[in-house]
Amino acid sequence: MNRNISVVGVPMDLGADRRGVDMGPSAIRYAGVVERLAKIGYKVHDKGDIIVRHPKEKTIAGTNLKYLDEIARVNRELCEAVSDEMGKGNFPLVIGGDHSIAIGTIAGVLTHRPKTGVIWYDAHGDMNTSETSPSGNIHGMSLAVSLGYGHESLTSIGSPNAKLDPEKTVLIGARALDPGEKEFIKKLGVKVFTMHEIDRLGMARVMEEAVKIVTDGTDGVHLSLDLDGLDPHDCPGVGTPVIGGISYRESHLAMEILAEANVLTSAEFVEVNPILDQMNKTARVAVALMGSVFGEKLL
Repeated sequence: MNRNISVVGVPMDLGADRRGVDMGPSAIRYAGVVERLAKIGYKVHDKGDIIVRHPKEKTIAGTNLKYLDEIARVNRELCEAVSDEMGKGNFPLVIGGDHSIAIGTIAGVLTHRPKTGVIWYDAHGDMNTSETSPSGNIHGMSLAVSLGYGHESLTSIGSPNAKLDPEKTVLIGARALDPGEKEFIKKLGVKVFTMHEIDRLGMARVMEEAVKIVTDGTDGVHLSLDLDGLDPHDCPGVGTPVIGGISYRESHLAMEILAEANVLTSAEFVEVNPILDQMNKTARVAVALMGSVFGEKLL
């Protein structure tokens, strides 16, 4: 694993259209992410936060996508920041903020590793488009955009021709998919491990199979972890909780298996909402999982 980590905060709440998640980067820092990773032995560079403005108008003419222009601007800036840090030889660790920021993170990663495989750890598919989205919230479209589907303002971020390969993309923890997403997932052939597979096969086997998929013919692996992938009992501070999720211990095992595989080249942890949380519990879980994925051990 790269021993130089660059932390980039993105206090974005526009993609979720719900206040509070913009405080996620501050909550994660308060939970001690920099200190924890430094204690493990990493050199951590905290690059601060990208500025997010709050437009008065939610939508613009011709689209139902909320805050499209500002979300696109922020993700363009994030793409450049991630690309710059990778160009310096650093591991980009992006903290959010809602999941719309994955658009910029992945676009930046693809400028250096165009054959990146992705593990999308989430209760949701985030594979809606403007035609299928019931809400117009862009945080539910970020994976679709990263695969090359969606509004041109978003799909053009980074290199327009550098997109994820659906056959090297794995969704883990799904339990809330919109009808349009289900059809899209089947059409593209994205591998999905729902809670049914996790319950039936066990997290160890799921992660072993996922690692095989995302490392086959790729030049790196990106982890995009939404805290609502975990059960709300363990992570109450998320904007779109779904009961029956992955447990705290299962999630640590998943991160530990990724650490042992030594394949990650970038990561992001998103959707921490302190307003909905209990004594910063969700941010502390996020930091603990970061410890595991970066190789922290009990002995």
